[in-house]
Amino acid sequence: MLGKVLTFCATGLVVLGWMTGLASSAHAAEEVNVYSYRQPFLIQPMFDAFTRETGIKVNVVFAETGLVERLKAEGRNSPADLIFTVDIGRLADAVAGGVTQAVRDDTLEGVIPAAMRDPDGHWFGLTQRARVIYASKERVPLEAARKLSYEDLADPKWRGKICTRAGDHEYNVALFAAILAKHGEEKAKLWLAGLRDNLARKPQGNDRAQVKAIMEGQCDLALGNHYYYALMLQNEEQFAWAQSAHLIFPDQAGDGTHMNISGMAMTKAAPHRENALKLMAFLVGELAQRMYAEQNNEYPLRAGVDPSGLLASFGDFKRADQALAEVAKMRPAAIRMINEVHYNAGPSS
Repeated sequence: MLGKVLTFCATGLVVLGWMTGLASSAHAAEEVNVYSYRQPFLIQPMFDAFTRETGIKVNVVFAETGLVERLKAEGRNSPADLIFTVDIGRLADAVAGGVTQAVRDDTLEGVIPAAMRDPDGHWFGLTQRARVIYASKERVPLEAARKLSYEDLADPKWRGKICTRAGDHEYNVALFAAILAKHGEEKAKLWLAGLRDNLARKPQGNDRAQVKAIMEGQCDLALGNHYYYALMLQNEEQFAWAQSAHLIFPDQAGDGTHMNISGMAMTKAAPHRENALKLMAFLVGELAQRMYAEQNNEYPLRAGVDPSGLLASFGDFKRADQALAEVAKMRPAAIRMINEVHYNAGPSS
């Protein structure tokens, strides 16, 4: 096995110590190796439960970026069996990079709705995250806020009153791609230019920073993912931010709120394919889906598994059933559109 480690090192990949743990166990019978963009504390409890149930050890390498490139460099010698990530964009990038393989499995296909998995079996959703609107409790009447759609964000009545993070952040790209798939390029581009003109400032910060800006009076509306609201409610410093805003599920009179996913894909190399399939099936099972719901404040994809108590307090809502595979196809056009309207330059552009 030392020969393989040296081979990996010769490719110039990261650090020897980072590779050794997975490379040395790549052919162990009762292990499965995961490359993850998801932070370890978010998924380790589910992996521990899987090990307790099956005896199969889960080895994890975490990185914020570069895992697809790493899989490309490793090729057929990669020790990784699965790649975990958030956002449809990263899953689509893995498929486009040629580092995944198709999986046909009755359990996965029976549990995960068709709109939340790749039609060719290259990726599967695990949990859902809603792209919501945050609305100032002080300056936006609740009943009016509840009627908002994404399309309303381009209405001139909101001029100078909206905050978002960068337009080309993956969460916004997915939403803009969904709008593009729904309305076509001409209407979507006009909408995005209208949203840009309604911004209170240049896009900046993360999703939580937009809610902080509402509290500080910089804007009345903001875009963000739902689980950040839950996290802010559980954070002593950020509790006041969350308390300044209503969480609004957009487009309840229309197609419903845009939903993105966290998901998984089997790598092309997958030296422990059968163990990887067992882990995939476990993660869509009732126990793991309940754990995801309670610990991560994300919406389960398995029917019959309730959201966490905190998420349940946000209320029921209509979800868009748009196929994420179609949204993924529109991402390059959405990024081009973002650049063409100079979204990140802000309202003065």
